[in-house]
Amino acid sequence: MGMGSCPRKYTEQTLKKLFGLSGNQCSFPGCTKRLVNENNARDVNICHIEGANPKSERYRSDMLDKERADYENLILLCIQHHDETNDVEKYTFDVLQRMKREHVSDQLHEKISRNPSMLRNTVNAIANIDIEDNIEGEKVDAFDISSKINHNNVKKYAPLIQEYKVYYYKINALYDELELQGSLKKSKVLSTIRSYYLKAKGEHINATEDTIEQIRKYADDIINHVVNNLYRKLEGCDLFDDDIMFGVELIMVDAFMRCKILEEPK
Repeated sequence: MGMGSCPRKYTEQTLKKLFGLSGNQCSFPGCTKRLVNENNARDVNICHIEGANPKSERYRSDMLDKERADYENLILLCIQHHDETNDVEKYTFDVLQRMKREHVSDQLHEKISRNPSMLRNTVNAIANIDIEDNIEGEKVDAFDISSKINHNNVKKYAPLIQEYKVYYYKINALYDELELQGSLKKSKVLSTIRSYYLKAKGEHINATEDTIEQIRKYADDIINHVVNNLYRKLEGCDLFDDDIMFGVELIMVDAFMRCKILEEPK
């Protein structure tokens, strides 16, 4: 589903992610106004962090229209707070990015406390994805998470990784429980994510150039590519819902920490 001109030609997946991860709620701090879902979205509530056109707030001329209409550049706001954030001196790019990130994080913490099965359901859903080979890979050495972020030059996803890394222990406990039951779901999940990473890497990396330098150049795009492919695969499954969307974010950070996505610091 697309709508409007190119900077507002949102894909169905983008809208589902935007409304799902915002909890259908205005992202402005302290605002609890519930908004319509993606099927009844009004453009005025879908706000561009970096403007849609040259006369818009925080417009960046070197940005592609596809990037302007992507999830990373959008924030869901009620009409009142959409107008308020037009003050570009107060509401800079960094302020709006942080506002969106903190709102999504609040929604995630609320959902996982309300639905303790969220992570298990996400693991089950990803484990059901068919891939050609089991390529989980060897056990990696311990490393500092900030070192890996810096080694790969991760920018956009760095705050999310730092915040969600605390769920590593909860996910690890779930994997241990599954392995004690004789389940291979941990291996299947990590293999699936690793497979998507290698495909994304192949699409972004020129084999004739320094691999790590290319990865550093496209690190955030590669992570985004993997996340979007996972969403596309999961949308058709019976388990898919807003909770699975949040679960994918946590499983992806965990996979990053286990070096199934991007490269291990040496």
